[in-house]
Amino acid sequence: MVNDMDRKRVTVAMSGGVDSSVAAAVLMNDYIVSGATMHLFTDEDLKLDKNKSSCSDESIADAKAVAEKLNIEHTVFEFGSDFKSLVIEPFNKAYINGFTPNPCVLCNCGLKFDLLLEKAMAAGSDLIATGHYVQSGFDKKTGRWYIEKGADPKKDQSYVLYGLSQYQLSHTIFPLGNMTKSQVRQIAEEYGFVNAQKSESQDICFIPDGNYADFIENYTGRRFPDGDFIDKNGNKLGTHRGIIRYTTGQRRGLGIALGERAFVIDKDIVNNTVTLGKNEDLFSYEAVADNVNWVSIEKPQEPIEVCARVRYNMAEQPAILYPIEDDKIKVVFKEKQRAITLGQAVVCYSGNRLLCGGRCCKK
Repeated sequence: MVNDMDRKRVTVAMSGGVDSSVAAAVLMNDYIVSGATMHLFTDEDLKLDKNKSSCSDESIADAKAVAEKLNIEHTVFEFGSDFKSLVIEPFNKAYINGFTPNPCVLCNCGLKFDLLLEKAMAAGSDLIATGHYVQSGFDKKTGRWYIEKGADPKKDQSYVLYGLSQYQLSHTIFPLGNMTKSQVRQIAEEYGFVNAQKSESQDICFIPDGNYADFIENYTGRRFPDGDFIDKNGNKLGTHRGIIRYTTGQRRGLGIALGERAFVIDKDIVNNTVTLGKNEDLFSYEAVADNVNWVSIEKPQEPIEVCARVRYNMAEQPAILYPIEDDKIKVVFKEKQRAITLGQAVVCYSGNRLLCGGRCCKK
């Protein structure tokens, strides 16, 4: 047990879920712990009816119950306007412009590890902590903070944290990085947390029913017109129901019968067309990314060997990373990868260590 005079203060970002709750619990031996929950929206903000509730208020109540159980201070920060400008509006804009964004990356960089960190520091904390399954540290040889994959390969969340800055990493700890999900639930049971067996959300928090297109239309008040399904040669195959309803690699829900399986292989926002093709048409060797953030290394001057992934739930694949102009990289895989999608992230690793990541963009 560390003497109180020597203990640092840490604010744990408590979402109401079991992971952040256990993160708070395991830190209490070594830190003076407080909890904070970000209130990002109400169901009225999102124009949700009772059948599509986001459970935002329930999450705050669960976080508060855990804080009371641990006898720690708990604060709710109102970030509604920030969430709207930093997450929801960029999300809508990206979809409208033909990209498939990852809002968790936007939220992590703009809110949790920026505004929440700022609030926590202003209130006297030295650090913040989250329930992400990643590991971090400082490398004396490179003089840089780094992120490494979590010990539980099924739960590793390094993919969505590639955007963190050196400053943010220097003020953040990840106490669950060396744990498995089953260990976390066991600890929660031992503490008697109300959320010990709470199920994990599989959807974007502000779109609880998973229907992105309906959300965008309801939120923006825009309607996206029907257009043409075409083949690779530009021949019309049928009519689509609005271009925002389709993503690269999609097969189900196309509403068209061609006598064989068809997949979305491209979208043209200007001409309002969705190109359909075969599964093999989705495979390619290259991904180009912009808005690249270098984490454990500085931007190299020459190509380097990496392993990379272009989706959250995929194993890294061997590739060569080519640094190119401005904040861009080109990643050339040794084997073709399926459905490299504009707006998703390409994240590069060396072993378990995250090197960099960026947003897939047009070549």
